[in-house]
Amino acid sequence: MAKLGVGVVGAGRMGRCHAENLRSRIPEAKLIAVADVDLEAARRLAADLEIEHSYPSVEALVERKDIDAVVIASPSKFHLAAVETAAAARKHILCEKPLAMTLEGVDAAIAAARKSHIVLQVGFMRRYDPAYSEAHRRIEAGEIGTPIIFKAIGRDREPPPLSFYKSGSGTLFLDSTIHEFDLARWLMRDEVLEVHAFGGMLANPEIAKLGELDAGIVNLRFEGGAIGNVESFRQSRYGYDIFTEVVGSKATLRIGYLRQTALSVLTADGVSHDVVDHFLVRFADAYLNEVRDFVQRILAEKPASVTGEDARKALAIALAADASQRQSRSVLVPPQMQTEMANSR
Repeated sequence: MAKLGVGVVGAGRMGRCHAENLRSRIPEAKLIAVADVDLEAARRLAADLEIEHSYPSVEALVERKDIDAVVIASPSKFHLAAVETAAAARKHILCEKPLAMTLEGVDAAIAAARKSHIVLQVGFMRRYDPAYSEAHRRIEAGEIGTPIIFKAIGRDREPPPLSFYKSGSGTLFLDSTIHEFDLARWLMRDEVLEVHAFGGMLANPEIAKLGELDAGIVNLRFEGGAIGNVESFRQSRYGYDIFTEVVGSKATLRIGYLRQTALSVLTADGVSHDVVDHFLVRFADAYLNEVRDFVQRILAEKPASVTGEDARKALAIALAADASQRQSRSVLVPPQMQTEMANSR
């Protein structure tokens, strides 16, 4: 069986997740090398996975002729440069979100991929979670009628370390809530026209000192008249809590996790149950399915299922939410025709 040679850029938690899946869970792929500006971190990951090659840069990694594709899991501010480098070397790309920090950057990434005729897939992995995939299937089949209201909650148990914010991973809306923005478009089958966002800095003073939000609420208005609301919170304390609801004219779909549990504890103080504590636990299947789909599509010479255009539209919503929160007013999302103009260049 032909195998796709893959390199992973970034040796942090996301890079390790992707590398482990490629190394041992996707028979069609062969993990060739890992790269990180911290060469020792790359060497440790390579040693842990028992692969031979590690590099200090994406430039060095893509020189290898046996690497057909690259998974980019470096900090967000480095995504665009890595995409352009990999595209210039004609390597297929799976890049973590956001694809870039600006719309102009996303346009440049899309243009680089098209120029080199390579697959560019973006890491909105929740689309690959079994529950979300099934919800999407039912919506597409018309089972809930017309989608009317979108609701989503995204709560981390604990905030990332301060080094995460200093690494250039983007604001709350660009780093975290962008997943909900992508789900809103995907599940509601419509584009977001307008947002009104509010931010909070009360739970974690250390984050507030850096000017970062630890909580956010974003109200959405869709082009077709539907409405929505998204909550993001960095510090729930009780667990990693992801909940999405789509209310339709015929039925409602709820996607959650807290009650899908193997253990309940019943005492005089009440009933408690176990929860997942991290997104890598909750979405383990989604990350595996995402990379497997990426590999299989390249081998089958099929286009990406989650595209640069999807990345651009979700980023446009996130940037509008940032602007809304700062300006204390509702903000229109940049017209989608800008995407078409950019793609035609």
